Amino acid sequence: MLNLTGRGSVTTCDGVTRRDFLQVGTLGALGLTMAKFNALQALAAGQGKPAADDGKACILIFNLGAPSQLDLFDMKPDAPREIRGPFSPISTKGDFQLSELLPLHAKLADKFSLVRTCYHTAAAVHDTGHQMMQTGRLFTGGNNTPHAGCALEFLKGRRNELPAHIILPEPMGNTGGGMPHGQDAGFLGKAYDPFSLMADPSKPGFKVPDLLPPQDIGEARLRRRRDMRQVVDDAVRTFEASESAKLMDANFAAAYRLMTSDKAREAFDLSQEPLKVRERYGMTRFGQCCLLARRLVERGVRFVTLNTFITVFDEITWDIHGSKPFTSIAGMKDIVCPMYDQGYSALIEDLHQRGMLDSTLVANVSEFGRTPKINPTGGRDHWPACWTCYFAGGGVKGGRVVGRSDEIAAYPAERPVKPGEIVATIFHSLGLDIETHLPGPQGRPFPLVDFGTQPIRELFA
Repeated sequence: MLNLTGRGSVTTCDGVTRRDFLQVGTLGALGLTMAKFNALQALAAGQGKPAADDGKACILIFNLGAPSQLDLFDMKPDAPREIRGPFSPISTKGDFQLSELLPLHAKLADKFSLVRTCYHTAAAVHDTGHQMMQTGRLFTGGNNTPHAGCALEFLKGRRNELPAHIILPEPMGNTGGGMPHGQDAGFLGKAYDPFSLMADPSKPGFKVPDLLPPQDIGEARLRRRRDMRQVVDDAVRTFEASESAKLMDANFAAAYRLMTSDKAREAFDLSQEPLKVRERYGMTRFGQCCLLARRLVERGVRFVTLNTFITVFDEITWDIHGSKPFTSIAGMKDIVCPMYDQGYSALIEDLHQRGMLDSTLVANVSEFGRTPKINPTGGRDHWPACWTCYFAGGGVKGGRVVGRSDEIAAYPAERPVKPGEIVATIFHSLGLDIETHLPGPQGRPFPLVDFGTQPIRELFA
């Protein structure tokens, strides 16, 4: 709890004593944690300069756990059964086939394009892939590089009182490696950390915890506490003249604007959507997060990161090792794919119908692929040597394939693509100059992407 101390006492015009303020008038009472206070403090100290608005945005769908390329996006029907798996390919509206598990994807395949030759050479653990696919780099030397959405916020700022970068439904949790996942601002500082929803939008009565004050503090009382200088007595005036106090006032004002903004509350209010629209997305956590992502981008949020799952343990996910606490191929077929197919297809259709797809990149990525050969428990294990990511909107030409894997989707045969190229592609779609530098550790210029790294230009040509 953050407390202000000093001598004397005062009663404000609403009957609140200074002691009351020190007990209740904290950032915690406003629904802000100390971590968020620190972020706001850094924000007041140095904020990225907003650029001329171009209307561009990105929805990054991170398929935590890693879908099987062989069972979904890069099927090999002529390979032996232990490699090709139990599912059949189907024709699509694009220049490629997909799995029968994704029939709704197939109907709009002219809207997205596949990159079938993603790979990396780091350890085959979830955390390393999470780092590289969201920041473009593997963390080394104690330096955490910023998530692409955080770099975007630093370079372009926010459009309005809504954060520039939001994570749905919450940041990645434990995936077994105990390492950072690359979903924060890293060396840019907490000022540019994303706003995390920390709630399930599919639940009845869904609300955003950090946008609402506690129930025991009414809005009238909250409004009367905006100006901290009206509450603190003369004994604290010396403190108020300091830089720390100026930062605190700026922090309080920024938090207040977000919490009391009608636009912010309206953006998160899924009850405003017709029931048939919500049902089209699917009344699942993923489906409603896809709908919420569309609402947020529509209202000015520059970047939304949507985690399909939060962990790989003790729930049905893409992590199809085949034995508990992981998922089986059957679980992927019966639970994961229907939910995912419905939510994604609704998002792409909705963005297209609203005229938003051209300016909104929807990037579907994962940390690696799955082993070409099915394991003895009927699943597939981690495989970073080859997998598929795909992109829609944001200037991407749909219906095409970049790269070709070998005959068992084990290695790239043509046009291998590294994680840094995926991140560079996102930056390119957002209109950022990939030659830009960020203020790195020890104040040294840090390139947005590694030297020589280029976006996947075939997606845009």
